[in-house]
Amino acid sequence: MNKNTFIKLANLFNANGYRLYMVGGTTRDYLLDKDVLDYDFVTDATPDEMKKFLPDANYHFAKFGTVRVKDDDIKVDIATMRVEGEYLDYRHPSSVTYVKSLKEDYVRRDFTINAIYIDEKFNVIDYCNGLDDLENKVLRFIGDPVKRIKEDPLRILRAERFQKKLGLTVEKETKAALKKYHYLLEELNPQKVIEELHKLEIE
Repeated sequence: MNKNTFIKLANLFNANGYRLYMVGGTTRDYLLDKDVLDYDFVTDATPDEMKKFLPDANYHFAKFGTVRVKDDDIKVDIATMRVEGEYLDYRHPSSVTYVKSLKEDYVRRDFTINAIYIDEKFNVIDYCNGLDDLENKVLRFIGDPVKRIKEDPLRILRAERFQKKLGLTVEKETKAALKKYHYLLEELNPQKVIEELHKLEIE
């Protein structure tokens, strides 16, 4: 991983009164000492606030709380911390509310191993024992597995991908829910399923 990209951006956010953290697959692969291919960061700054000090960023998905920044050849996605409303279409939340707390942000994420944050001093922040699951090679949903799957059935295929890629053992309740609700994949946009299956094949 190119630490300089994270440090440079984190310093910029700090200088403007905000915080920036690594999260998701970026943190997971960094802690596992694997190549980091996707740079995903999270911040307490809203897209409108970021415009003041990142005027050249890509704000195409700003309405969803995500901004893309380019540092040399590295593309970085920066999401604003949020809490989400109910999922009514098996894919998107009915509402998004920006928050300032990682403790509120983490509960919307899928698996414990994807909800580990790292700050600008490379301190690990973990509210759901994700680090323990990562070290013990366990795949576990955050909160109620059934609820997480019904929010976004694509997580079924993501679970298969992480299990294969990282050699994980699926936690009992997570495994049961994945099996029981596998049929919900039929509710999704077929193209999204194909894209996820392609990731499963190439990783």
